[in-house]
Amino acid sequence: MPQIELKDISKIYTVGGQTIKAIDSVSLKIARGDFLSVVGHSGSGKTTLLSIIGGIIRPTSGNMLFEGGDISNLDDDALSGYRNEKVGFMFQFASLLPVLTSVENVMLPGLFSSADRSDDYRKAAEYLDIVGIGDKINSYPSQLSGGQQRRVAIARALLNDPDVILADEPTGDLDEETEADIMALFKRLNHEKKITFILITHNLHLAAQASRRLRMTRGALEEF
Repeated sequence: MPQIELKDISKIYTVGGQTIKAIDSVSLKIARGDFLSVVGHSGSGKTTLLSIIGGIIRPTSGNMLFEGGDISNLDDDALSGYRNEKVGFMFQFASLLPVLTSVENVMLPGLFSSADRSDDYRKAAEYLDIVGIGDKINSYPSQLSGGQQRRVAIARALLNDPDVILADEPTGDLDEETEADIMALFKRLNHEKKITFILITHNLHLAAQASRRLRMTRGALEEF
């Protein structure tokens, strides 16, 4: 059984009386531990696809299955639990809270979990060490470089031990050396922890490093 399965997913928006099909009858199977890259022009539907997989938005039609269960039919509370416990999100900007230290920013996802959080400080410190900035545990975002802020955001996405990481242009504004370091970290986490990665990127060099490569064109998805 695939970890993630999209069955004939479509997403339609109505804007100013005009109908826009952001996702057009997409079907896809993803095994646990896969590393997928998704490329495509702006507006091709990449972020919408990621949002459906992450349970941020619901499809207009079709089924989004996680470990055999259809998350499309979950109520809001159950869907929130899925996002918090199963999925880690990474975006183009780190979006750290400036009044919190690195370790406090990493601990933020724990505020939305009903599980025992007594171990969160230790875990946050451990993940900051894993991503290479264990010495910045008490630093504020203003004291960090762009690459260091991105590493804090990665550690934050890992706090709840997600099964899947959804990364939307996570290296978009970084220099080439830092970008290479982040990608190496992603591949190590994918290999060692068997976390499934779905990476949206405009960078074809990064996309080529994934084990599976997909392209979106006007809402349609193809593997290449």
